[in-house]
Amino acid sequence: MKYGVLAGLVLTTASHASIDLKANEQPLPVTVDQQAVAKIPKGYQFVEPGTLTVAISALNSPPLALLASDNRTRIGSDPDIARLLAGSLGLKLKLVPTAWEDWPLGITSGRYDVALVNIAVTEQRKEKFDFATYRVDSLAFSVKSTSDIQSIKSAGDLAGKKVIVGSGTNQERILLGWNEENKRAGRETALPVYLTDDASGNLYIQSGRADVFFGPQSVSAYKAALTGKTRVVGLGPKKAYVATTTKKGNELVYALQAALDGAIQRGEYQKVLARWGEQGEAVAQSKVNPPGITY
Repeated sequence: MKYGVLAGLVLTTASHASIDLKANEQPLPVTVDQQAVAKIPKGYQFVEPGTLTVAISALNSPPLALLASDNRTRIGSDPDIARLLAGSLGLKLKLVPTAWEDWPLGITSGRYDVALVNIAVTEQRKEKFDFATYRVDSLAFSVKSTSDIQSIKSAGDLAGKKVIVGSGTNQERILLGWNEENKRAGRETALPVYLTDDASGNLYIQSGRADVFFGPQSVSAYKAALTGKTRVVGLGPKKAYVATTTKKGNELVYALQAALDGAIQRGEYQKVLARWGEQGEAVAQSKVNPPGITY
């Protein structure tokens, strides 16, 4: 399926009520928040003066990020959060589609001011990056709709299965940990399948080259509702805070936190999550560098 085809669809499910992708191409209004503007560090130099440069996912991974009907404009909940941040801070916005593997170097080298690639807070990442939370995210296991797999709750349920995960992600760490558990129990381990694009993942699941997709719950639920060709059969063992990600110590994180908190108070943040079916992942306030996932 070409990405632009999605823009003509209206998606309705229990958890993703009436997502109108065509309507969602229109940016939501954002109020400049002077309290947030005042927290921009005095000596901070933006990648481009007067512009917030934000790395977002280059993948087609709705509802987090996808292409609009013009096959150029990036829409989704992460681009909407980026617009919320830039608008609140009185800045222009530049979105940079980025591979998952590239965002860490892009932040540390100064190519981006902020990364919004569904990045979860971990204790290891906190050593190099600062975080301001904007969603609570769960991971989910999904399978082909006709699969014999009915439920995945623990390591033994994945024994001998081929599981699609992203390299360097929390789901990979969980899968590898479960493999060690299966080894100790004398069970067959799961085989990680590393793919870098959504189309390949769909093909692998439908053709039987992989048994399970392990990734963000919002993406898995969206896919299942959109096509009916997959279904969610379990949630991962850990929940995480998803957060704006900036270079450690540059203090831009506090302006981002203030922008998010102001948007929450004005109701603008809630409108973003609602139009992408992510109401259940909302935070009451943004937190800077909260306790992260440990393994």
